[in-house]
Amino acid sequence: MPAPQCASCHTARAALRRPRSGQALCGACFCAAFEAEVLHTVLAGRLLPPGAVVAVGASGGKDSTVLAHVLRELAPRLGISLHLVAVDEGIGGYRDAALAAVRRQAARWDLPLTVVAYADLFGGWTMDAVARSTAGSGRSRACCTFCGVLRRRALEEGARLVGATHVVTGHNADDMAETVLMNFLRGDAGRLARGGGLGSPGEGGALPRCRPLQLASQKEVVLYAHFRRLDYFSEECVYAPEAFRGHARDLLKMLEAARPSAVLDLVHSAERLALAPAARPPPPGACSRCGALASRALCQACALLDGLNRGRPRLAIGKGRRGLDEEGPPREPQPSRPLTSEPVPDF
Repeated sequence: MPAPQCASCHTARAALRRPRSGQALCGACFCAAFEAEVLHTVLAGRLLPPGAVVAVGASGGKDSTVLAHVLRELAPRLGISLHLVAVDEGIGGYRDAALAAVRRQAARWDLPLTVVAYADLFGGWTMDAVARSTAGSGRSRACCTFCGVLRRRALEEGARLVGATHVVTGHNADDMAETVLMNFLRGDAGRLARGGGLGSPGEGGALPRCRPLQLASQKEVVLYAHFRRLDYFSEECVYAPEAFRGHARDLLKMLEAARPSAVLDLVHSAERLALAPAARPPPPGACSRCGALASRALCQACALLDGLNRGRPRLAIGKGRRGLDEEGPPREPQPSRPLTSEPVPDF
């Protein structure tokens, strides 16, 4: 049976049906619609004002690749300039290939690229060193906790280095729905309260951040990359297989199979969530060590690094943060050596 005509241009044959609406579109019309929806998200949310210098968090994966490509297409209409900022977490056998994809993108699209490394920013600590440090602690799933916090700090530092006024990341609707589920399952009222909206305004001197793809499904991000023939890195991080996020992702897939709107329903529920006054987290202050925004004496990045340097990597995770004021001998990052055959899961 021949494919139907595109519902938009009425000339070309449709190449897909949009997962949510079922609308039959050719590849060119789908890409144009996708870009128009991202433009609407940016303009309606007033995310990137004219003249903004935008640091695009570039990992080499599909989401950041699609984000950089779409913003490059929209930059003349938005009046913004772009600078790719990539983070080298120090993950052997994984990050080098991803950074190679980012460098190809920067060269192809004639965009400036800056790479910042954990080892340079965090006293020699890399994710491989963190994994070795946490492997015997009974909390090896914490690798993603460390990496997420440190990557956020590294991206902020990289953005400041290039003179950016705004930071954008490639989180899509599925990513955000998984995060909402994870926070509900953990009972984390503080993160639930901060999880709504399309980003953060830049409190306490932090740069404003936003997620222009937050309302785009992962399926449509992949389809856009396919029709635009984008070059991206698609391997999973070596520390990801046993992450808690994977369980939330599996649950979300089951929910979406029963209710196709489940992803966006979760995203919008976070936007409308209101906490009782007693459950609201206290207003953030400044980290006593680095000056970054913090809800305690130390920001999460400094607290995690403090635990690593004391040889107590669990110190800043969950209830372990109560031990932050305890004295302990600092420890140097472990020298690089091949990882054991035991996979180190992340959190």
